[in-house]
Amino acid sequence: MSDLATSLTPGLLLDVHATGALSWGDVHVAQKVSHLFGESDQRVLLALALAVRALRAGSTCLELSAIDEVRFDTDEESVSIPSELLPQAEPWLAAITASRLVTLGADGGGDRPLRLVGRRLYLERYWQEESVVATELVARFGRPPAPVPAAALAAARAELLGNDPDLDQATAALVPALTGVTVVAGGPGTGKTHTLARLLGVLWRTLPTPPLVALAAPTGKAAVRMQEALAEAVTELPPDIAGALEQLQATTIHRLLGWVPDSRNRFVHSHANPLPHDVVVVDEASMVNVTLMARLLEALRPQARLVLVGDPDQLAPVEAGAVLADIVDAETATATSLAPALAELGLPPSGPVVRLRHNYRSVRSIAELAAAVLSGDDDAAVALATAGAPGVRFAATAEETDLRARVTASGVAMVTAAREGRVDDALALLEEHRLLCAHRRGPYGVTLWSRQVEGWLAAELEGFDVTLTWYAGRPLLVTQNSPDLGLYNGDTGVVVNHAGLLRAHFSRGRRVHTVSPFLLEGVQTIHAMTVHKAQGSQFDRVTVVLPSPESPLLTQELLYTAITRAKTEVTLIGSEESLRKAVRMKARRASGLRDRL
Repeated sequence: MSDLATSLTPGLLLDVHATGALSWGDVHVAQKVSHLFGESDQRVLLALALAVRALRAGSTCLELSAIDEVRFDTDEESVSIPSELLPQAEPWLAAITASRLVTLGADGGGDRPLRLVGRRLYLERYWQEESVVATELVARFGRPPAPVPAAALAAARAELLGNDPDLDQATAALVPALTGVTVVAGGPGTGKTHTLARLLGVLWRTLPTPPLVALAAPTGKAAVRMQEALAEAVTELPPDIAGALEQLQATTIHRLLGWVPDSRNRFVHSHANPLPHDVVVVDEASMVNVTLMARLLEALRPQARLVLVGDPDQLAPVEAGAVLADIVDAETATATSLAPALAELGLPPSGPVVRLRHNYRSVRSIAELAAAVLSGDDDAAVALATAGAPGVRFAATAEETDLRARVTASGVAMVTAAREGRVDDALALLEEHRLLCAHRRGPYGVTLWSRQVEGWLAAELEGFDVTLTWYAGRPLLVTQNSPDLGLYNGDTGVVVNHAGLLRAHFSRGRRVHTVSPFLLEGVQTIHAMTVHKAQGSQFDRVTVVLPSPESPLLTQELLYTAITRAKTEVTLIGSEESLRKAVRMKARRASGLRDRL
């Protein structure tokens, strides 16, 4: 099929499209909108096309002051616009300012497709979404619910937190009683679920009546894991509280709001029909984009409490907006507005954002490597990766590691357990080691490495035939939501033989969910998976295939997310140059939200 952009008249759009920075879709939107509004200045059309492109990169706006620093990523490469193609900054800004496509400033109606606020250019819809989030959060930060008596808080702390030495966790558990919005931020193993259970217990004890609580997450997989983890954590609470919290059912944010079929972002619950809940908890909040967060905030009652739980340092949502990271980076995060109330409880000063900093799950060397990555210190990261400390290994190629032996050993053991009908053993072996890739395709991608692992297993296992659709020991990744089967995008499981009958099994914390494999449609074999798909999961050991330094996916967030999936050991395979670039390259998502909080 020929490139439709060949119909473009000579000029800026055609020239920039030719660099690969703009897709035909970006250009087509610019052409259509400009035609409707009678705009012919190619500088304005370019700005509009770049604003559309920015959305696809996860930004809510285009930062005109930093356009020369923006990378435009494709599947396998990163491109930038040559400086000679970019219009001169001030004349370009003047043309945008004068355009009939553009609303100027933060005030005024929204009857034009673009809005220029300072040097940030928004599509009007995303300016409105960001405005909803900013307005609602600021109002709720400044409008705490009915105060809880200090004596009640002190009693709840004594009963539920005891002499807990982790002051971060204790603070996070008590802050929601003092403010309308709380953020509990922390990486894997920092005790977020442990803290959440006590947080809910504190509210249960201190509010005048038992609160109506909603548990939600951005995906079905995350909702299931939230409920599983919380069910285990509440067992340490007093029986009356534990019994009540065990009845809570986690769901997706879309289901909580009442998604209207055949619409993208319309829900039953809104300002006009708010949710009935007193407390709404959102887990894996780093995966919530700006549009969904806007709809959730609109649907909360004014007196409701919102608790956002997540890791702001991991990969951001696929869609536009990194709301949790923006909140944590805002001045709100360093505020100490709750200090007087917390001081009465013997806790350090804090605002509504509380970071959990101590990792209780991963071995020390993994935690130190993750910290070096987040600090952007590539020298420290390379030193830690190559020091030979238990738990962290680094090699240039897979041949320099025992990857084949490791993958084969765990794979053979899993297939054997599945053939013999040992469900628990097969599921445990599935989670023992995971091979992670940045890309889906190419020399560093999941497709190639999955075929490689299948070849290794075929050489070791008699009767191992991957040409069969279903076989005992096939590891599964669910790729589409199937609520009627109790399965969600991202779930992993294994096919097990039961006296000649194949069944697919998926771990659900203390229980196992079983379905017939012949009912499954959106699944794939999972000998390797992308780092994105691994978000929210933990494995005993992880091997990470680093792509070449030219890869647009090689960022600090991706490397941190990959490393922190491991509990006891992480192996990095790639060049030192790739490792250094990943540590230094922080993903840039343009947004005005943090400046408005």
